[in-house]
Amino acid sequence: MNAPGERAPGLLLEVLPEGLTYPDIPSFADLEAERLHRKQRLAVCFRIFSMHGFDAGIAGHISCRDSILTDHFWVNPLAVHFSRVKTSDLVLVDHDGNIVEGRHPVNAAAFSIHSRIHRARPDVVAAAHSHSLNGTTYASLGKPLPAITQEACAFYGDHAVMQAYNGIASEISEGEMIAEALGSSKAVICRNHGLFTVGHTVEEATFWFLRMERACEQILRATASGQPIEIDPATAAMTFKQVGSHKSGWFGLQPLVDKVLAEQPDVLG
Repeated sequence: MNAPGERAPGLLLEVLPEGLTYPDIPSFADLEAERLHRKQRLAVCFRIFSMHGFDAGIAGHISCRDSILTDHFWVNPLAVHFSRVKTSDLVLVDHDGNIVEGRHPVNAAAFSIHSRIHRARPDVVAAAHSHSLNGTTYASLGKPLPAITQEACAFYGDHAVMQAYNGIASEISEGEMIAEALGSSKAVICRNHGLFTVGHTVEEATFWFLRMERACEQILRATASGQPIEIDPATAAMTFKQVGSHKSGWFGLQPLVDKVLAEQPDVLG
């Protein structure tokens, strides 16, 4: 037991010169265990998307690289509502578009986009996209996010804008354009389409989507009300270090993960 005034090591956040410190992301010696963990978290993230109203007909997808077949990824089945996705519903697809495991078809755009992102970015474990209201609205402006809020600072110097729109992204060429525009960033705003975010964990990719959607809403509201004051570059860069790391993205989603696991245990079925 800790003495009065002493904190349990590793449980609280600390502020260091390079930013906040966070608990460690789980690691796995057993690749089968890691595969199951990723799939379960992926199913949970669809429930989180549903909680935020990110469902829009058959549009929207989150993908997760398989831990064993690393040129394959898991994705949501076509036309199954986010609120009903279970671990057993997920579909395993290879980079050539073959369904390797699963009983449902997948969204053509999900394959064309996610296969190219995963192929271009070996560091990326997961990618997320939906036709969220604020994200699609802001994307129509074709502009990067101005650093006017802490949420926007999570993307300071770490997101791109794709200045093209060619209809539904069901062609491989469109996925390649999105992956190229994304580059080494954590997110890309596709003009007239919406937001795409990536991460080293499923939770990170999903959290960045939530953050970017909120940043878009803040910017739209602020500019509708007046002329927002941008954060100066030095402070924005410092804030990015504090809130824009891989660990902060992973950790930021944990309260919602816990909520879904406690209230919707069927998600693991």
